[in-house]
Amino acid sequence: MLHANYLSIPFFLFLSWSLSAATLPDGFVDVQTLSPGIVCELRYLGNDNFIGAPVDGYHANRCILSRPAAEALARVQQALEPYGLGLHVFDAYRPQQAVDHFVRWAGDPQDTRTQEAYYPELDKTELFPKGYIAERSGHSRGSTVDLTIIDLNHAEHSLDMGSPFDFFGPASWPDSMAVDAQARANRLLLRTLMMAEGFKPYAQEWWHFTLSDEPWPDQYFDFPIK
Repeated sequence: MLHANYLSIPFFLFLSWSLSAATLPDGFVDVQTLSPGIVCELRYLGNDNFIGAPVDGYHANRCILSRPAAEALARVQQALEPYGLGLHVFDAYRPQQAVDHFVRWAGDPQDTRTQEAYYPELDKTELFPKGYIAERSGHSRGSTVDLTIIDLNHAEHSLDMGSPFDFFGPASWPDSMAVDAQARANRLLLRTLMMAEGFKPYAQEWWHFTLSDEPWPDQYFDFPIK
């Protein structure tokens, strides 16, 4: 029996919502179902990324994580909201097919259309040896997230972090002195809040965090984001 609150929802919308929710494997959730205020903008869904094109496995703008990671992220959002701030997610769960796409792209030395924006100080052939591209990603385990902090009153305004998301270079290291004091303070705010909820930072990317007690530390998933 449907709860009375569902009676006012057109059946086709309810069915669409039900099927969408059912596509996720057990243990995974859409982050915005737990915390609607979190902004989801999957960069690999479109062209605004280091490949310069949509990435395999991304078919919908849904930020999916393991339930423990999503619940922890919702608590970070809750801590920020009283100050008029919130979270803006660039990537969450990432299918293995997307990682494979990254590897194929890295192996094509002729495609350098995004070099100026994303890796101006590197030759593309260095991305794989230096660890910027790898055959496996913690994102595919479902408890890693890439994100920043935004002003909730002006969602298009992110706090200055000193370097863009997915910029390949030392300026993106969380402790880099190549960025100014305000950017370092903003990075520290993000890191402090994330670590307080059980996420661990990554030494080369200020935006990248993995839940310390992730439920599938050795399992890599490949279901598409729909």
